[in-house]
Amino acid sequence: MNRILPAVLALAAAALAACAPAPRAAPSAQQAEAARVSLVTLNLYHDRDRWERRRPLVIEGLRALDADVVALQEVLQHDALRNQAEDIGQALGYSVFFVSADPEGQARRYGNALLTRLPVLARSQRRLAPLDDGRTVAHLRVQAGGRALDVFATHLHWTDEGGAIRARQLQDVLAHVRAQAGDGPSAIVGDFNAEAGAPELAALREAGYVDVLAAIDPAAAARTTLNPHYFERGRRIDHVFARGAGLRAVAAQRVLDRPGADGTWPSDHFGVRAEFELGPASGGDGGR
Repeated sequence: MNRILPAVLALAAAALAACAPAPRAAPSAQQAEAARVSLVTLNLYHDRDRWERRRPLVIEGLRALDADVVALQEVLQHDALRNQAEDIGQALGYSVFFVSADPEGQARRYGNALLTRLPVLARSQRRLAPLDDGRTVAHLRVQAGGRALDVFATHLHWTDEGGAIRARQLQDVLAHVRAQAGDGPSAIVGDFNAEAGAPELAALREAGYVDVLAAIDPAAAARTTLNPHYFERGRRIDHVFARGAGLRAVAAQRVLDRPGADGTWPSDHFGVRAEFELGPASGGDGGR
């Protein structure tokens, strides 16, 4: 990873610059109207390791981050557990879109969720191949400052030897992006179970997506998102990728990476927060 990091960062910086409007000596009226949109992604670790103690740390941590859109992975519900995303969403005043490969109406369901306080213009979902792996992508098109942003959240196959499976699943994710967002500004977020430079994620780079944390804060990008309290091997596998005309990343950081006063951790993963400037609509892409 260390040998290829400079090249990856150089490509990310170039791609991110291409996504942003050309700099001007003074901001135009349109630039002054640009909206700020913030995203957080977090793997919840479902109900393991004393969820009843971790739950308030997650809720209060997300409250403090005050993101416009929150992506959650490993969301669980069963007879004795309310859907975790719906529980968090109600506590924080978010609308919730939960997606699962498990049938609706089944007591136990496991999947991904997108939470938002922004107006929702569209929503969709897709199961990822192979279907027996139970993976999905959730999608919301949200409106901020008169502009639309498509956000896709996923959780790819987990085994170390499963790179080919992740590559196949990512092709399904990108096909869903093309079908739902076209060339409009979009972000793909979640737990990819692979580092940003991994071969199985090459399709993201080829499609013009930028690893936002690496582009904004290379030092933070060199740190793990797997909580060392739970994992011996550190890796950064939770990501925010973004692309699109008028979409400019302005901040990114690792979050939810400290324990509570009693030593309880929010999750076995750390989260990632990214903030964007979303320029006003122009040309054909503003009408979506």
